[in-house]
Amino acid sequence: MRRTGSLARRVLAVSSAGALAATVQAGPGLAATPGPAPVVSRGVTIPVFYNPPAVLPRANGTLVRTEPLPLGLSLPGLDGRPLPGKATRLMYRSTDSNGKPVAVTGAYIEPSAAWNGGGPRPLVALASGTMGQGDQCAPSYGLQNPLTLTGDTMSVAYEDLAIYRLLSSGAAVVVTDYVGLGATDRLHTYVNRADEGHALLDAARAAHAVPGASITATSKVGLYGYSQGGGASAAAAELQPSYAPDVHLAGTYAGAPPADLTAVMKGIDGSALVGALGWSINGFAQSDPALRRLVDDNINAAGKAALKDMSTMCVGDVLFKYGFTSSTKWSVSGKPIGDIIPAIPEARAVLDKQRIGTLKPAGPVRLTTGVKDDIVPHAQARQLAVDWCRRGGNVSYVPVDLPDLGDKTLLNHFAPLLLDQGDAVSWLTDRLTGKPSPSTCKTLPTQP
Repeated sequence: MRRTGSLARRVLAVSSAGALAATVQAGPGLAATPGPAPVVSRGVTIPVFYNPPAVLPRANGTLVRTEPLPLGLSLPGLDGRPLPGKATRLMYRSTDSNGKPVAVTGAYIEPSAAWNGGGPRPLVALASGTMGQGDQCAPSYGLQNPLTLTGDTMSVAYEDLAIYRLLSSGAAVVVTDYVGLGATDRLHTYVNRADEGHALLDAARAAHAVPGASITATSKVGLYGYSQGGGASAAAAELQPSYAPDVHLAGTYAGAPPADLTAVMKGIDGSALVGALGWSINGFAQSDPALRRLVDDNINAAGKAALKDMSTMCVGDVLFKYGFTSSTKWSVSGKPIGDIIPAIPEARAVLDKQRIGTLKPAGPVRLTTGVKDDIVPHAQARQLAVDWCRRGGNVSYVPVDLPDLGDKTLLNHFAPLLLDQGDAVSWLTDRLTGKPSPSTCKTLPTQP
């Protein structure tokens, strides 16, 4: 089956699909029968593992199936164990923003490095930065294929660096693919607060049941994410007390979080990553029928064609085909989409529902933002720190002030990720060892 941009044609007929035979292990009560034919997304055949079954387990975080995942970047260790560890591909149950069960895929990596921080081996649940909307862009697929390059698509698994740094500390790592990225039954619901927060927390739950995992019921959990992942980890930190109190959250790293989507839409419009605007529209239109009607009314034929095209693209694809395009070319009125959507009450309500910062985050949080970031604007990320501090959160606010590296080229957004990553990993590792994290809320008014 070839995957296209139309949602109606992209949803698989999986009503009778079970789990997979051969090397795939099914979860409790799920039959290991062959699934439907593989999806082909931009020339990449998506393994049938990613096709969800018709019936999911009742509890969030329950494994649906697992299989061995060969890491694309791995070396044999002196003791015979692979470095940086042994990986398992997984599918687990979560709950989407409409309160319905959803299958999410991801990966668990059991590190070869020992944990020397005291107590049982901890777990880091990692939310990837923006990868795209095509299933070939899924982070778990990227662990096996660090570079996907065909005549139709290009994806670079840049988060592997953070994953491997975390593994070197001795912490286990579980990576979520998010809702609809990898799993072939729906479009990826890009920057959907509830979907991403739930998927990350349920990945932490699912990791405990992975065969061979050394983490225990008392293992501390850290959340890690930058950009889209920063929004997911921030959302998860807010949702953990009500949604997943059984997850022993010790700390959260939220880098460049898109907390205010109204501001972020204006930041990405006309930028190198304008495709992210298309991915967010596609995802929210899928989840909310009312917004779908508004998209139909306000997006012209060229815009609808672009949205369909982007729905199977990875970051590399949109950079080359749509980079620096103004959304004025896609609207019926000729106005920027970032101005049109907030002006419509029904659409504004959808955006307001996605706002991060309305709840106190659980545990200490390190919030990093590039002062010159013009893709995920600095001002709205800083405002999240302000909002959390006002709600009594324990926030370590870290502004990364670099020279301006080019207007809307992604460099102002990407450079802080690389510069701060080592410190962010060290900060999170300290939380997993039980070291306290002093809040910087008192000095926030003096910080850029």
